[in-house]
Amino acid sequence: MTRLLRLAALALAALPRVAQAETAAKPCHDLRFEGTPYTICTAQFGRDDLRLWARAPDGLPIGTFGRLADLLAKEGKHLGFAMNAGMYAPDLRPLGLTIIAGQTVAPIVTAAGPGNFGMRPNGVFCIGPDRYRIVESRAFAAAPPDCRYATQSGPMLVIDAKLHPRFVANSTSFYLRNGVGVSADGQSAVFAISDAPVSFYAFARLFRDGLGLPDALFLDGAISKLDAPGLRREDFGLPMGPILGTVVDGAD
Repeated sequence: MTRLLRLAALALAALPRVAQAETAAKPCHDLRFEGTPYTICTAQFGRDDLRLWARAPDGLPIGTFGRLADLLAKEGKHLGFAMNAGMYAPDLRPLGLTIIAGQTVAPIVTAAGPGNFGMRPNGVFCIGPDRYRIVESRAFAAAPPDCRYATQSGPMLVIDAKLHPRFVANSTSFYLRNGVGVSADGQSAVFAISDAPVSFYAFARLFRDGLGLPDALFLDGAISKLDAPGLRREDFGLPMGPILGTVVDGAD
């Protein structure tokens, strides 16, 4: 009996590692929340190689998932998943704070302005040395944390477990949307894209009430796209600006 109990304990102890391995191999899954379909992709700090890209080595915008995949293939790597990141200009230059491999390539913007990006509070998604963070833009400017990669966007969706104050339940503004939320311990970054048009209010509730995340940031809308090889999904459309995604060793 003692031996059987020991074997059972060992088997139970192995379950989290198995679950983590399965999540790493298939980081994305489909989810329905309050009647709306979403695709959810998760990056775990210290396990997944999450990066931000804007330009290729030739200086031109990467623009598409296909071009990014080709660049990674030359390094013997491939995408775990990827989606468009923060705001960008018509020439695909990133707008707002952009940090890539420790280098600031675009400055932070703290002034209010038109459009979604200027709907304060907006924020910064930061990949730091020991955790992920989402920080309100003015707080970030006042005391910048160390970020290996960062992208600024707006509006924030969830701030300290509260929905953005300008979101209303009866909104009639519906678009495809994508965003990112961070767990309370900063060890998980959860990306979501709506697979049907959704309001800001409903999208924010997905992160707070459906996924249990205290902070979340809107990334883009209408042109939101996802590349998820594990789901055999590669969204096409107009070229995009910055791209967030995970890198996996080995040929795709």
